Amino acid sequence: MTGPTTRRRIALSVGDPNGIGPEIVLKALEALRASGEADRLDITVFGPRAPLEQAAALLGLGAVLERAKLQVCGDVLGRGTRFGLVEAEAGVSAVTSATAAIVACRAGEFDAIVAGPHHETAIAKAGIRFSGYPSLLARVSGQPEDQVFLMLVGGGLRIVHATLHESVAQALARLNTALVVAAAQAGVRACQALGVAEPTVGLFGINPHASEGTLFGPEDAACTVPAAARLRELGLPVRGPQGADVMLADHARHPLDLYVAPLHDQGHIPIKLLAPQGASALSIGAEVLLASTGHGSAMDIAGSGRARPDALLRSLRLVAGLGAGTP
Repeated sequence: MTGPTTRRRIALSVGDPNGIGPEIVLKALEALRASGEADRLDITVFGPRAPLEQAAALLGLGAVLERAKLQVCGDVLGRGTRFGLVEAEAGVSAVTSATAAIVACRAGEFDAIVAGPHHETAIAKAGIRFSGYPSLLARVSGQPEDQVFLMLVGGGLRIVHATLHESVAQALARLNTALVVAAAQAGVRACQALGVAEPTVGLFGINPHASEGTLFGPEDAACTVPAAARLRELGLPVRGPQGADVMLADHARHPLDLYVAPLHDQGHIPIKLLAPQGASALSIGAEVLLASTGHGSAMDIAGSGRARPDALLRSLRLVAGLGAGTP
């Protein structure tokens, strides 16, 4: 456990340089300095220099950039950024910067990684196989991609996802008992690392009403019901499987520490409804901790100076133990 006087070493990657990443990185660094929290952090920014210089000029935060530790990487544009454009080169930059941060963290140079928002279409244009930071973290760490999961934290909720950025048909084809159990176990370990010693777990069903037996299909009987049984055998306090709507409606009266969502939207919709600009996204199950923002690169407002650093700040504080695991 990091002591109260130990400076937590964080590798902070910019994300897509054409999006709001450069802006919110600088705003977050300034906010941490103003609050005094920067004294407890040792942050190195990973990314291309020119987009940060452009954002600093736009925001009047040149002094922030001058003070920042910068590991220049992902400088594949060969020029300044073009805010708001979805470009393959910017996608390459985001992946390159995040990869460099992951490699450095695995080498012991940092305690955790915070990655700025990426744009999946830009990355796809570059021909890079990518389905979110969990898949990248798994590949760089040499782990199976289906053993690294996304956990969203925000709005009073923690939700781990068994599947992520894929079609519903593909997700259903991949879902099985072992995958759901692995997601729940990764979520429990993450909660414990964030200070929740004995997390309670809620498991969403796949179909409405968790299939009402098999009335709405065989998927829950084949997957989530045996997954819940297996988790109980392992000693975890599990409620469900139950319809996500019913379980979340009961959260105010009977809150659980962690929810397990078989499908992407089951977890993303409630978090983004309750914490649209302030959610953190943790890639969990790997040997290093990576957090990112619960929002995208916001190309529509990139370069306008209007982006808020709330989610990035929350992610930095989460991995640094400043306000730790509170959703």
